[in-house]
Amino acid sequence: MFDLSLDELREYRPEVAAPPDFVDFWCRSIEKARTHDLSATFTAVDNKLAVIDTYDVTFAGFGGAPIKGWLHVPAGAIGPLPTVVQYFGYSGGRGFPHTSTLWAQAGYALFQMDNRGQGYDSGGPDATPDNSAYAGLNHSPGFMTAGITDPETYYYRRVFVDAVRALDAVRTSPLVDPDKIMVTGGSQGGGIAIAAAGLAGLTGIELLGCAPDVPFLCHFQRAVQITDEDPYAEITQYLRGFRDHVDTVYRTLSYFDGVNLGRLATAPALFSVALMDPNCPPSTVFAAYNAYGTEANAGVAKNINIYSHNEHEGGQAYQQDAQLDWFADAFGRVGQIRPTASAEATTAPSQNSTVRR
Repeated sequence: MFDLSLDELREYRPEVAAPPDFVDFWCRSIEKARTHDLSATFTAVDNKLAVIDTYDVTFAGFGGAPIKGWLHVPAGAIGPLPTVVQYFGYSGGRGFPHTSTLWAQAGYALFQMDNRGQGYDSGGPDATPDNSAYAGLNHSPGFMTAGITDPETYYYRRVFVDAVRALDAVRTSPLVDPDKIMVTGGSQGGGIAIAAAGLAGLTGIELLGCAPDVPFLCHFQRAVQITDEDPYAEITQYLRGFRDHVDTVYRTLSYFDGVNLGRLATAPALFSVALMDPNCPPSTVFAAYNAYGTEANAGVAKNINIYSHNEHEGGQAYQQDAQLDWFADAFGRVGQIRPTASAEATTAPSQNSTVRR
């Protein structure tokens, strides 16, 4: 354990200043994307599975670029169904249609958004390219510093707007209940889920929940200070060369920090954190968790599951088990789901945490 103590983490609320035009920047970015026709299509494919039906999805993301996805539903479902929107971790993508269908197995519709320019750890058909003119600007290997000298050109502007457009797209399917949507994801996917939850309120979309698992893209400056693990190390590598870009880089990152975006969220949340995680240090996760929903007038119910002896793998099946129960409670029970196993818990009226060992 290399970070703060658990008691310190619970109280960790650093100042991560949002730029003065933070909300305006995101409203303008989403409004610009919505000038492009959504052009969402859902085409049935053979996923080679007996109990899941899958649709190949394409929709217009940032800049009107075509973004791929899968929509999985229980075989024969006619909808509308409660829906989980899932975002993928760094280097991941939608992959093959048979590889990740848990939430559809639980009885929900599952929409999975491809990561533009990524997917090299997943393979599969029809990966989504990042064809932006800004993708080729000087940056360290990877995606963390692509276009980082200006928030207008930064890689994650495109990805976060894609994430909101994914919510627009999935709501057009007759298989989806537009009033029962949650977002989730692990690592980078968790960071994107936080961004989607924060930006949803700016776009007129009401989510039922947000479940970020060991989220990345939170409290950038702290992460760079205390870990030399990738992907945060890409920022260090970039600034090692461009020594005069430090202030510019951290200004850009402030627009994309999960601490700032999460403050805007109004949906209940179930986070997870691993106390030995060198990739997404626990203080960065707690910074986002403690800030999450704090701008909501009535406060936001939230919980964090704490895995005391795990690294970036986090809770894995344990966290999925907790999510199955949490999703079912939020959506209304779907099928037969067993009760949550007993665990040490600390509970407050609107903010809970469970330590899992």
